[in-house]
Amino acid sequence: MPATLPPEVFGFLKKLSQNNNREWFTENKPLYVESQQNVIAFLEDLIIEMSGFDEELAKIDAKKALFRIYRDTRFSKDKTPYKTNFGASLGMGKGSQKGGYYLHLEPGKSFVAGGIYMPEASVLKELRKEISLYSNDFLTIINNKEFKKYFPELDQEGKLKKIPQGFEKDDPMAEYLKLKNFIAVYDLQDEEVLDPNAVKNLTKIFKLMKPMNDFLNAPLS
Repeated sequence: MPATLPPEVFGFLKKLSQNNNREWFTENKPLYVESQQNVIAFLEDLIIEMSGFDEELAKIDAKKALFRIYRDTRFSKDKTPYKTNFGASLGMGKGSQKGGYYLHLEPGKSFVAGGIYMPEASVLKELRKEISLYSNDFLTIINNKEFKKYFPELDQEGKLKKIPQGFEKDDPMAEYLKLKNFIAVYDLQDEEVLDPNAVKNLTKIFKLMKPMNDFLNAPLS
């Protein structure tokens, strides 16, 4: 039976969001360590399950996939020292040059995502060219009935107002070419995350993103 995420993980994150300071964290370090171990166990089972449809994922180490809880406050106005979530990159991250998956665990704000987030300019250009050239293939993937059920539209963060240079203004894929990220996001309810069958249920959602990742990875391989 795959690991289940205990409610105590969200309990810890809620307490941390109310006491985001070093003194409290130091006093409650055992709570953090226990939560972290529970998340790693959950990720290990999720990786095993997901590698059934994407064998590349079998190489991922759950401990390394989990982001640090310590915030980098050097260039931020927000000086709170800790993140109030557990985030894990399953082959996807900021500036990643390859399509992958991401899991975000946070009370009331959990989500799963897939695709390529904030790619470098050269990679972004290649992705746009691929979408323009193979528009039918791309539209078939993102308009798939099951995909559309979970991901009505791709993430619009940072979308350009005008079509980027190098592309025709009347390109039928213009709205997609304006995107800066190519990611699909599905918001999770707390009960979906804490469900005893969460590993299997989340795997089904992640699997829907595989054809999109394959399409995005094709020009980059």
